[in-house]
Amino acid sequence: MFRRKSLGCRPTPVDPAKVASQAFRTPLQRSDNENREDGSSAPKRSKTDLGFRPTIIEPERICTQFRSPMPKLNNDDEDGGGKRKRRKLIRIERPFDTERIDVTDPMRSKLADKFSSQFITTSLSEHETILQKLLSKPFVIPIPGYNLSGRALGMGRSSMRVALFDPYGEGAVVLFTPPPMTHEEEMKMKDKKLVHVVVDPCLSKVLRPHQVEGVKFMYNCVNGRNIENYRGCIMADEMGLGKTLQCITLMWTLLRQSPDCKPTISKAIIVCPSSLVKNWDKEIHKWLGDRVHGLPVDTSTGGKDEITSTLRSFMLDTRVRAASPILIISYETFRNYSDVINSAPIGLCICDEGHRLKNNENLTYKALSGLKCDKRILISGTPIQNDLLEYYSLVNFVNPGLLGTASEFKKKYENAILKGRDGAATDADVQRGNERTKEMIGLVEKCIIRRTSTLLTKYLPVKYEHIICCRNTPLQDALYHKLIEIEKETRAFEKQKSDSGKATASALSFITLLKKLCNHPSLVYEEVQNRENKFHATTSLFKDPFNPKRLDPSLSGKMKVLDYLLAITRKKTDDRWVLISNYTQTMDQFIELCKLRGYGYVRLDGSMTPKQRQKVVEEFNKPDSGIYCFLLSSKAGGCGLNLIGANRLVMFDPDWNPANDDQAMARVWRDGQKKHCFIYRLLATGSIEEKMFQRQTHKKALSSCIVDAGEDVARHFSSDQLKELFKLESNVFSDTHDKLKCKRCIKGVESIDPPDDADCSSDLAHWFHSQVRQFSLF
Repeated sequence: MFRRKSLGCRPTPVDPAKVASQAFRTPLQRSDNENREDGSSAPKRSKTDLGFRPTIIEPERICTQFRSPMPKLNNDDEDGGGKRKRRKLIRIERPFDTERIDVTDPMRSKLADKFSSQFITTSLSEHETILQKLLSKPFVIPIPGYNLSGRALGMGRSSMRVALFDPYGEGAVVLFTPPPMTHEEEMKMKDKKLVHVVVDPCLSKVLRPHQVEGVKFMYNCVNGRNIENYRGCIMADEMGLGKTLQCITLMWTLLRQSPDCKPTISKAIIVCPSSLVKNWDKEIHKWLGDRVHGLPVDTSTGGKDEITSTLRSFMLDTRVRAASPILIISYETFRNYSDVINSAPIGLCICDEGHRLKNNENLTYKALSGLKCDKRILISGTPIQNDLLEYYSLVNFVNPGLLGTASEFKKKYENAILKGRDGAATDADVQRGNERTKEMIGLVEKCIIRRTSTLLTKYLPVKYEHIICCRNTPLQDALYHKLIEIEKETRAFEKQKSDSGKATASALSFITLLKKLCNHPSLVYEEVQNRENKFHATTSLFKDPFNPKRLDPSLSGKMKVLDYLLAITRKKTDDRWVLISNYTQTMDQFIELCKLRGYGYVRLDGSMTPKQRQKVVEEFNKPDSGIYCFLLSSKAGGCGLNLIGANRLVMFDPDWNPANDDQAMARVWRDGQKKHCFIYRLLATGSIEEKMFQRQTHKKALSSCIVDAGEDVARHFSSDQLKELFKLESNVFSDTHDKLKCKRCIKGVESIDPPDDADCSSDLAHWFHSQVRQFSLF
């Protein structure tokens, strides 16, 4: 150390060994010849001379005691005892206060190299260097799909708004494009700038052109761009066009994006039949993976308290990006817990199979109308099923008040349109009906999108649809005439009664009896056997011994045709069948027929749980399945099922509602089908079944006129003709064909081919017509 001297004196050198660890070297040190102006040589300096003047600081000037960083030396005896030495501190003053140091000085660089070389004493061997290069790994971003482009370490995120996905990328589906702006305008907007809304690429890459169009239409509807102040929409595409995928795409886009660079909605609710709750959850996972999770709620979720707790937690979750922002619930469960669901607002409501809301007076309709949500999507491939008032209910649900009140709609639109559609309407009625039709279409066409299944011809195999009028057997004709005769006498007697309700119930029961008779005589045997039944007199028509539990296909015209179709297909092809009926008793007979002919079969009806139904469907759809016939109840499995394992389908009996039949017949002609499809509708000739089919045709013509905006739709049947239910036309090949007044057939033989653009959705008059007298000609 230095002993105390007055400032300006040269320090006295000490033993270098004591200060070796703290020797000072300065890179600014210059040679003595450079420092002396006269060039004379300077006296030699000791090895510890630092070349500058130190300033000695007394210890008492320091507020706290300084602890030396040097290791303790064994020289304590110098001050006596074992006491620690008091040491002086050195503050270095550079002698170049008046000059700026030249960092480019070559001497400075040499000294710096010399100084650093004393500390870098070791280096990695060549072997270690090679191993480090081999074992080193590049940095990988742990977030899947994260794009690091445009980011740099130490740089903050740009405040400029950008779209979530590239709107100019290949195959990008843009739902909203901001108005063009100059660069100066963009700089002024900053955090208020609008951005593109782009469909997630994981969805846009699988959307077909008509589905892209549908998503864009619905997006404009729910954002009020199509009709000001109205945000509802009806997705009315026919079966198989991908309505579910289009709605999932819209919902996912709204949950994540908006022109304001934030989600448009925070929560969505999907209301559907109970059999489709799990199916919707699977569809969401199929298309979106783990990006979002649905919350399915049905009777299998738990008890009342558990369901209430689940729904309340969902409604109270106000986070922008919740873990499960999509509630999937059945119509029945929604109605029972509507007080919980309607307690808070919902961003988007999707109602699948929305024709369940066709009656604006039922409890389900009223419960859903109380939902605090203005963005409403109603999915229905058949928005008009029976009459225009049902259509009004659907439109009024998604856009309340658009068509006025129900009474106003009926007075202004329904009465005039139906009168003009009647086969016996005058020219004035037709003209007025057309005017009202165009006026109503002009209002609703901006909130309803409709595409027919003809679009599927681009993606699916050919579909052939046959309507086969099957002659009744002699036993069926005899029973039919006898039952009608007895019913007329009964109705004449009941008309004298004041209670008309009993007569109505009796008429409905009689209609059901006739429909069963058209399927097979054994289905009415037990009922007429009852001696208290008014039809007991028909028992004598059954030949003894008659066993209703043993199936005889030859006693029913339709059953004979079905028996032949199954047999010849089994012999000549590897096709499989779906057999559909509205009655479980008829399905029992299907089972007897399969057992009689040795066909493998499975059955799906209303007694099965959703899990059992799904298991049966999956088993049947396996390519190597040995099941030949899938027996399906129209009401239990008419919608939502995918039965592409079969390519042939028989609709054994008709429904009053054409939508139910259309839904059931669409089970095989769907995405994934690889073979040509054949649809057979069996009708008992001249019977009530043909009358029902004629009413279906009349309703479909009304739907084509309103929903499809069809022009010049033919009016084949008058209201009086449609009322003639209890009349058997037994001496015709087809009562329906006769009432069509076909202009292409001469004496029952088709002489003019249908139009080239005719298909299964065309008017019946444009179908091929033929008569087959023997099974060998099928």
